[in-house]
This record gives sequence, structure tokens and C-alpha cells, in this order.
Amino acid sequence: MIAATHVYKCFGKIEAVKDVSVTVKKGEVFGLIGTNGAGKSTFLRMVCGVLKPDDGEILIDDRPVYENPDAKRDIFYISDDQFYLTNATPIEMMHFYKDYYPAFDMERFKEMLVKFQLDSKRKINTFSKGMKKQLSVLLGVCANTKYLLCDETFDGLDPVMRQAVKSIFAGELTNRDFTPVIASHNLRELEDICDSVGVLHQGGVLMQKDLEEMKLNIHTIQCVFANQTDEEQLLQVLDIVKAEKRGMLNLITVRGKRDEILAMVNAYSPIFAEILPLSLEEIFISETEVIGYDIKKLIF
Repeated sequence: MIAATHVYKCFGKIEAVKDVSVTVKKGEVFGLIGTNGAGKSTFLRMVCGVLKPDDGEILIDDRPVYENPDAKRDIFYISDDQFYLTNATPIEMMHFYKDYYPAFDMERFKEMLVKFQLDSKRKINTFSKGMKKQLSVLLGVCANTKYLLCDETFDGLDPVMRQAVKSIFAGELTNRDFTPVIASHNLRELEDICDSVGVLHQGGVLMQKDLEEMKLNIHTIQCVFANQTDEEQLLQVLDIVKAEKRGMLNLITVRGKRDEILAMVNAYSPIFAEILPLSLEEIFISETEVIGYDIKKLIF
């Protein structure tokens, strides 16, 4: 488990990360969402021990990570602009990482290079951005670490490669002790892979939510009532996140269990009522509007 508690990091007068508390459970896919400059990269660099927090604490399986080689061996960090040795080939980078990560699976790495059609002996500095991204993911997966930290990993990958990488992550989660943390500026990119998501804005965490729990506990109802009295009484008993009216039609986003919400609505004898499916994007928009933020301006 990764546990960050009241973490701060400043560069001069700039507060890159301020009072961030995040928990990443073992074996889950955690998404860290935020615009460029929100503090995602700085936070990940502290998690992997590259940077030391100015205040607060980051523990990896109850161990401090900064200046702790044993803890760092459980983490592979893929930066937005991954470092490669000058004029190195994929095979040379494989040997480079094998020296630090003893469990690095060299045979699997070679096989995956063939599947991804990456030339093992070609100089990496001649690769395209997308090819470099693919290579960094293969190195990270084959290092066989418990934690894989990915900073904008899907940026630069075409749709087919994005799905291929997600499939690899799914396989790793099934077959071994594996916890990926994926930072991105785009929530839609992570909707189908993450178990929970934290939204980072201006160095601080707006919210951290379990996605399945969110989907089960927030719904939008569209309904029409014969008289205004029934409508007003219903609005008083629901746990409303957002409500709007279009002519006779009410659109109400509410918290609660689906069956319980429907029972409450039907108790007021609506002419028409149904629950609409909500996308993850719509859920986050509703949640963050409640705490005073327009998330559409932050991550879409």
C-alpha cells in the first residue's frame, strides 16, 4: 500500500504539492487526474523517492521510500519523458535495469519487443514518441516490481496501443502482486481501467473516490409529476447533488442506492420516472460542482 499523509513540496516560492493525503490500496489501479501543472509529476517523484517531501510522509508498505534502496526496488517509475542512456538500444536498457531490478524478466522483454515490433538493436533516440512510450511500459512491466508509477503513459500512444497496454496491466493484476498508479490529464482515458481516482488541482487533492462505489451511489432521475406539490415534497426528501427543470421534466442527480431512490420517487406517483445511466465524467462533474469546482475546465 502507498500512503501519503499531508505531503508538501515547494520549489522556491512555488507550492507544487500542498497538503496531499492519498491512499493507494494494494492490487488496485489508481488514477491520478489533473491538468498540466497540477502537481502530478512532483507527487510521483516523491512517491518513488526521487524527491524528498518538505513536509509530510510517504510510506510504501509501511516503509519510508526516500533514501531507502529496498523500498525503491519495489517501484518502477515511468516519467512523461523517460530517461534512456545516450545512444542506447532496448537490449542495452534491459541490461541496465536488470542490474537494479534482479527480478527483471529478460526473456519476456525480448518476446514483447517482437510483439510490439520494436527493433531490439535500434538506437532508442531514433524512435518516435509513441515507440519510446511503448518501450518504457515494456521495461516497467518486465522489471516485475510491485508498484508501477506511470506519468502520462498513454499520451502519445495510438488507440490500439492504449488498449494493448491496458490489456498488459490487466494480465499483470491477475497474475502477480501488482499495483499501477497512472497519472493523466484526461479522465476519459482512465475510466475503463481504474479502480479508484484522485483529482489533483493546484497542488492539492480535490477528492479521492472508489469508482465502483461512486457509480453505485449517485444517479440521475428524469421524472414528471401531475402537480407541483408532489414534486416539491420529493425534492425535500432526496439527497440532491444537482437539480434542473426543462418544462415539465425534472432532471435530478441524487446520492443513494438505485432501488431506494426509485421507491422514494414512485411514492409520489409520478406520471413518468426513470433512472439514467451516468458516465464517470458526469459523476465527477456533479461531485466537484458541489465543492465549488468546474471539473470540465480542469481535466476535459
